[in-house]
Amino acid sequence: MLNMLTFGEKTSRPPLLIVHGLFGSGRNWSVIARRLADTRQVIAVDMRNHGDSFWSDAHGYPDMADDLAEVIRTLDAPADVIGHSMGGKASMTLALKHPDLLNRLLVADIAPVAYGHDQSQFIAAMRSVDLSGVEKRSDATEQLARTVEDKTLQSFFTQSLDIKERRWKLNLDTLEAEMPKVLGFPEIDARFERPTLFLSGSESDYVLPAHRNRIRTLFPKARFARITGAGHWLHAEKPREFEASARAFLDA
Repeated sequence: MLNMLTFGEKTSRPPLLIVHGLFGSGRNWSVIARRLADTRQVIAVDMRNHGDSFWSDAHGYPDMADDLAEVIRTLDAPADVIGHSMGGKASMTLALKHPDLLNRLLVADIAPVAYGHDQSQFIAAMRSVDLSGVEKRSDATEQLARTVEDKTLQSFFTQSLDIKERRWKLNLDTLEAEMPKVLGFPEIDARFERPTLFLSGSESDYVLPAHRNRIRTLFPKARFARITGAGHWLHAEKPREFEASARAFLDA
């Protein structure tokens, strides 16, 4: 079972499951989860090979979808689901494989297509950090800055660093080996017939007009919206706008 962070109490509304992206964890979503938990129970998970969840040699989307299905079945009710990036692909796979477990699906800045945005350079950057001398998070950030220019990413990666144990809470070996699966999307002969919102950052190139036919084939009730001024990390760059968009869709 995936590690779960639970916010709020059960209500008459469906529970909300939040699924993070590559190199992330459930705690990255704590602020938004707490705010959305004012009207329903919210569960943010650590995906396999991330955070405090189990490690596995497999990191394909069908496996991740089955992990999420196991979590939802413990909630005794179909759930609403928000998934970002890798978590968005896992959530889309969940919706296509187990449509009875979802009410509504919000996909944050990703499409059901293969990408060329290889992330292996960030695995190399994390491996390059000499953890033996890391006493505080800023020590690792200073080392990451040698190979990762983006300060936002430096901070994001170090959130997955266990300072006390001097280890990454990421299975870097498996994530590197399975990167082609992470960048791709499985062929699934199914459709998810319930409301789906593809919410993107206006400055991101992950969801393009060219993807819309593919999206509508798999998700016939898909709607599209953008958050002005946001990039791929739209929930972190524009948290209030993301929250407002999520509420408007999930509460409709």
